[in-house]
Amino acid sequence: MIKVGIDTIAFYTSHYYLDLACLAAERGIDPDKFYVGLGQQKMAVSPPDEDIVTMAANAGLRALRDVDMSSVEMLMFATESGIDQSKAAGIYVHDMLGLPNRCRVIELKQACYSATMALQLALPFLRQHPDKKILLIASDIARYGLGTAGESSQGCGAVAMVLSANPRILAFDQEYGVHTESVMDFWRPNYSDTAFVEGKYSSKLYLNMLEKSWQQYTELSGRGFADHAYYCYHAPVPRLVEKAHQQLAKINKQEKLSAETLQNQIGSSLEYARNIGNSYTASLYVGLTALLDHAKEDLSNQRLGFYSYGSGCVAEYFSGVVQEGYASALDTAFHNTMLGTRKDLTYSEYEAFYSFEYPEDGSHCEIPTHQTGQFRLAGFQDHKRIYEKVT
Repeated sequence: MIKVGIDTIAFYTSHYYLDLACLAAERGIDPDKFYVGLGQQKMAVSPPDEDIVTMAANAGLRALRDVDMSSVEMLMFATESGIDQSKAAGIYVHDMLGLPNRCRVIELKQACYSATMALQLALPFLRQHPDKKILLIASDIARYGLGTAGESSQGCGAVAMVLSANPRILAFDQEYGVHTESVMDFWRPNYSDTAFVEGKYSSKLYLNMLEKSWQQYTELSGRGFADHAYYCYHAPVPRLVEKAHQQLAKINKQEKLSAETLQNQIGSSLEYARNIGNSYTASLYVGLTALLDHAKEDLSNQRLGFYSYGSGCVAEYFSGVVQEGYASALDTAFHNTMLGTRKDLTYSEYEAFYSFEYPEDGSHCEIPTHQTGQFRLAGFQDHKRIYEKVT
């Protein structure tokens, strides 16, 4: 059976962040409620001229840096921060990146799960067309509202993956477990630019669906807890991931994991989430990127377990094996530089970014220039979004 999976992967986030200690001081809260209670220190904040399209294009540019563009047959864009009810956000990205005209483009939505759905749709195509490649991008901005319970878990980010046959980074196993139920734990109606969430209920579902999808996966694959060296989870907040991994160990009749074991099995995968917050569809794959970039040992030939959860809800468990020589295809230095050179916002700067309003009546709007990657949202005119390349 031909191997299919991730040939390149790149991660992008805003050049601005808010330290949660700053938010805690403004809200009159002990910083440890965030630092310890959520397991998170910072949240990425997008300026007005950065959106899911510009983040996606910047991530895609990095993922394609040594890829033959003519081999890219499809662009799949996963997001729950859609910008148009008709035109796929990926069409803008297709143009920005100069992808071939012979290229299917589609946008997929199902809360934080849709990037995994895109992945599972892509893999059979690649087995049938091993000479082709697919660009999969997940990009989101998490918004809950100033002063709301979910405010501290906001964030933004994009991950771009070039999927191919005989991949350099990771080959996916064919078995998976999946479970779907219609629930109302998190949703965002068309008339709202912020989400509604039942936090405790959503966390409970996250854990319940983990058990159900894992059990199906293990029945089909014959693999158990010990057959996976490392684990990656969708990370609404890092502390929930730690709780979930302890529960997974318990389901598999393991003793409670020590802090050292927990750190070894999932710690590296949470490195970026602790510093950018929630990135919805991108979150699971931000975790994979962090693990690949920061694992202390060579991951070659190690099997990774993946838990994908999208509120509403769909959950999936699947796995993959890291390929030998994977490190040569990573973009670690870029990721480290990007995160290390971000600007720390004051609270007033954060609130100004958050409160910037885009026109809703089609009127002309020029957006002030902030630090972005190589693309930015320049403004609006005649009901159209105007993007430009940064020189």
